[in-house]
Amino acid sequence: MNWILLFIAGLFEVVFAFCLGKAKDSVGNQTYFWYLGFFISLFLSMGLLIKVTQSLPIGTSYAVWTGIGAVGTILVGIFFFEEPIDFWRVFFLCTLVLSIVGLKFVSH
Repeated sequence: MNWILLFIAGLFEVVFAFCLGKAKDSVGNQTYFWYLGFFISLFLSMGLLIKVTQSLPIGTSYAVWTGIGAVGTILVGIFFFEEPIDFWRVFFLCTLVLSIVGLKFVSH
């Protein structure tokens, strides 16, 4: 169950990064909506991370949480913010995913 919560926490990290990107591109009152989404996502992500670190190792939890956030944010950048995609970016994204999966398998 804690691994599922950790995955959800990582997804909320992606959501708060997405909200930051949208806030940067928005104008007027819409900016406040995106910043509100950022703070709600940040609160949920950190809260879930705190919860899972009570039973999973802190180093593994933080690395997996950050990795999910990094992978998700890169994909959000590519699909929603038209960031470039090339061989090396995909290569290192794949190595990051493999590292996250590896940490899950070697953790108790």
